[in-house]
Amino acid sequence: MEIEYKLLREIDCKQGAVRAVRFSVDGAYCLTCGSDRKLKLWNPYRGVTLKTYGGHGDEVMDSSASCDSSQVVSCGLDKSVILWDVATGSPVRRLRGHAGAVNTVRFNEESTMVVSGSRDNSVMLWDVRSKVLDPVQCLNEAKDSISSVKVSDHEILTASFDGKIRRYDIRVGEMYADYMGDAVTCVSFTRDGQCIVVSCADGVVRLMDKDSGELLGEFTGHVTNNLCLESSVDTQDTRILSGSADGKLWIWDLVSQKVVAKLSGFKPTKHPIVSLSVHPEKNYFLATNGPSVLMWSTVSAQE
Repeated sequence: MEIEYKLLREIDCKQGAVRAVRFSVDGAYCLTCGSDRKLKLWNPYRGVTLKTYGGHGDEVMDSSASCDSSQVVSCGLDKSVILWDVATGSPVRRLRGHAGAVNTVRFNEESTMVVSGSRDNSVMLWDVRSKVLDPVQCLNEAKDSISSVKVSDHEILTASFDGKIRRYDIRVGEMYADYMGDAVTCVSFTRDGQCIVVSCADGVVRLMDKDSGELLGEFTGHVTNNLCLESSVDTQDTRILSGSADGKLWIWDLVSQKVVAKLSGFKPTKHPIVSLSVHPEKNYFLATNGPSVLMWSTVSAQE
């Protein structure tokens, strides 16, 4: 069955360069992080802004929505992590512990903890239910900036410019590290939790077996240009997606490792596609392109 991709809309976010885009846990909304220090909540299907959150002192780099969409957490170049009340748009608390810009932030599955990764080489864990403003744990193993953090029900997965991905198994208190040979710009779990998708500065997206560390596939052709590009799998674990400096969203078949699509906006652009987000259940993709967010869906050729 051939799969085609349809560009549904192109949203001008009006917040400078969009640093990151993130679907909410249920896929109903999305968040955009702007270089204008603002965080925006959208209905991406209608292209409508629902709320704007202002409180960061510098560019907003990443955000994550809680499991019930009542709270949002964001991080930025101002070294702070902010927890927001979605309805009121006001900050619930500011978490200041990092000594450098905070690149990446995630809730855990129950949205009781926030995990943040910084240019100070550390990953911090914050209990957002307690009134304590200090991190409950600090993971200091990385020797360079943390580029990416992902959280599963019992694991924390981190990527660093020191060339290593580190997986912390919270249940057994173990840390597993794999050296990738070059700076790692993004790391994520596949949907089945068995594998890890790793983007490296050498222009290769690698698929690794999570437990054995075995290399299962390499996906190439896209342009990195020293950018911190994100990658992901689609909802069915059948496609690998990556941003690219050529302004296109590259898509490969996971099994054959062949390029199946290079998606772009309605008009040519000089902006790279840096950040992307995949809908949790359906085949919708969001990607940042300079000041805009692009949204695609899949269309089965049989339809």
